[in-house]
Amino acid sequence: MATLRDAKRVVVKIGSALLVDRASGSLRADWLRSLAQDVAWLKAGGADVVLVSSGSIALGRGVLGLPAGPLALEQSQAAAAVGQIRLARAYEEGLAPHGITTGQVLVTLEDSADRRRYLNSRATMETLLGLGVVPIVNENDTVATDEIRYGDNDRLAAQVAVTVGADQLILLSDVDGFYSANPQLDASAKRYDVIETITPEIEAQAGDGTSGLSKGGMITKLLAAKMATAGGCAMAITEGSALSPLQALANGANATWFRPALDPRLARKRWIAAMKPRGQVCVDAGAARALGQGKSLLPAGVRQIEGDFGRGDPVQIIAPDGHVVGLGLCRYTAAEARQIMGRRSDEIEGLLGYQPRAALVHRDDMAT
Repeated sequence: MATLRDAKRVVVKIGSALLVDRASGSLRADWLRSLAQDVAWLKAGGADVVLVSSGSIALGRGVLGLPAGPLALEQSQAAAAVGQIRLARAYEEGLAPHGITTGQVLVTLEDSADRRRYLNSRATMETLLGLGVVPIVNENDTVATDEIRYGDNDRLAAQVAVTVGADQLILLSDVDGFYSANPQLDASAKRYDVIETITPEIEAQAGDGTSGLSKGGMITKLLAAKMATAGGCAMAITEGSALSPLQALANGANATWFRPALDPRLARKRWIAAMKPRGQVCVDAGAARALGQGKSLLPAGVRQIEGDFGRGDPVQIIAPDGHVVGLGLCRYTAAEARQIMGRRSDEIEGLLGYQPRAALVHRDDMAT
């Protein structure tokens, strides 16, 4: 079974009910400081950490004096605009004493549905993590409408986990795991320690949440678990309101773990391999050999471009003898690829007029 001590890249989802005091509408500063200590502990152990945090609307509505209960869309967006800056500052101030730099990443559902935006998000997150930054991710509630919303941060966290290739996703919740029934309503409800497969019987046992601040219930957590485990990421649901909830989880606190079917890299490569190619990239023998050694495809090794594809679209990579050596997501449009094929990396900026990405198809975006 996965344990948090083994994590190499972990995504942690924090709900509004944990971060914001229900009565006062203010930040739970002591809890946030303890979470910062948890994050520092994880990073000291060599793990990359991403935080997916709710709380901007809950914080903003308190500042603006908005009434309790459902808000109109424009009120929610106004509250998010006011609360988001306070949320980001709180994380910055909480993690800075540990020498940890934070970065704010705001996304909508469109950013993962559109391949070009997805690649941009992935590249940005990888760069931030490579620089030792802890990204603070939230839905961009100031602009999102119902048509482009995740609607809950459980599924957003799962999407982020898949995007960054995390091996563990931790949902800090108001309950200590997944139960056979709502434990607040049914005293006979039993908690699962491990769920190997999400069956129809498991799905039938999910119910709605009871928190007055959080929108997510067990149904959304199961949907998150499906997404995460399909992407090779183990997921845990654990109670998060106590101080230092991540170290508590590592020390054996109650939780339900969902097992992944594959490791994150293999799951991603299978996802790419199932795509329908939109074009072909023909390479020379040297590039074909390099791909066989697990390297990225650089423009210098490309000899011909076939098809009309956009940035982020899947393309077949063809060796000189005509056989397919891989399928990958191209970081350039077909027109751009034709401009830079056969060129060295130091020539590309002059051709395109902007600072390029080094690889035409990065090895992380390729199935061979």
